[in-house]
Amino acid sequence: MKRTTTPPPPSSREGEISYAQCWEDADVLLEALRIRPGASCLSIASGGDNTFSLLAAGAGRVVAIDRNPAQLACLEVRRAAYLELTHAEFLEFVGSRPSARRESLYRRCRPILPNDTRAFWDRRPDLVRTGIGGSGRFERFFALFRRRLLPFVHRRRRIAQLLEPRSLEDRKHFYESEWDSWPWRLLFRFYFSRRVMGRLGRYPGAFREVEGPIAERILKRARHAAVELEPNENPYLHWILTGRHGDALPHALRAENYERIRENLGALEVVQGSLEKFASNGHGTNFDAFNLSDVFEYISEPAYERLLRSLLGVARPGARFAYWNMLVPRERPASLASSLLSRADEARSLLARDKAFFYSQFVVEEVAKKGS
Repeated sequence: MKRTTTPPPPSSREGEISYAQCWEDADVLLEALRIRPGASCLSIASGGDNTFSLLAAGAGRVVAIDRNPAQLACLEVRRAAYLELTHAEFLEFVGSRPSARRESLYRRCRPILPNDTRAFWDRRPDLVRTGIGGSGRFERFFALFRRRLLPFVHRRRRIAQLLEPRSLEDRKHFYESEWDSWPWRLLFRFYFSRRVMGRLGRYPGAFREVEGPIAERILKRARHAAVELEPNENPYLHWILTGRHGDALPHALRAENYERIRENLGALEVVQGSLEKFASNGHGTNFDAFNLSDVFEYISEPAYERLLRSLLGVARPGARFAYWNMLVPRERPASLASSLLSRADEARSLLARDKAFFYSQFVVEEVAKKGS
């Protein structure tokens, strides 16, 4: 596996894990990107999971990029765990399942880690001990909600009831009669407000492009996850409410994908640096698929358009872009309509099934082919 280092610009995030997991649904992502065997993919690293899902789909080259070295440490330790651990051990190590032996599992992975990754995790034994999947700022935000505040509104029994398999009609009845109380709505509007999320979950700068209140929008999507989707099959909802994944695991953690990922790890390359610089440099690469997470939310509209143009410069005809909007609307500007085709109907259909429910929009766009 190749690794390139481009020093990131100074950032309040540098050295701190923002996301220890990927909070975007890889099932939706893979359907949108239509990965062909041998495809070349550019992927935001984040917690690593969705990058590994691209490997499971048979990509021939996956370049994972992140400016934050802590995010790459999350990806690298997972890569080592795929190589060294069984599937059941892997689930214990990341925190999907209870475990009292995570430190010993880490010691088995440690010898094959890059030096900087080894030093990063050696300095954080408490994060290893509690499970690396819970070690990010965003995961700690949910943990505080789950442990300190949610018990005042819903007891464990009611949480377990929400996560039971039910029909759509029964889910709607349970949500409206048992779950959607005024204390629940009050707690949600407080904790998922701009001020609290900016201080504890994301960063204040993450909201500079956001207009209007945010909690009500997220509350509406939470109801969608609890009623329109099946909570029992939602690993993201399970983690938020219980601190573990349910039996329905995220794509990269499923048993049927484990060996595929392990066998395809040689296709993974890691780049530390900004997406903007990587795209503008070109690196002599043309990609077939782009997993762009929600990166466009954090930049201005003109900067978004410039970055999109740069990415088009390293995209093959027919390549697909996939990205999410949580609070800031971003989709292909009219100035790029001839070179980047919207797949809005497809994206809306996928969003309706998106288990990572808090995003308000999923965007799928396709690079135009000559003559189209």
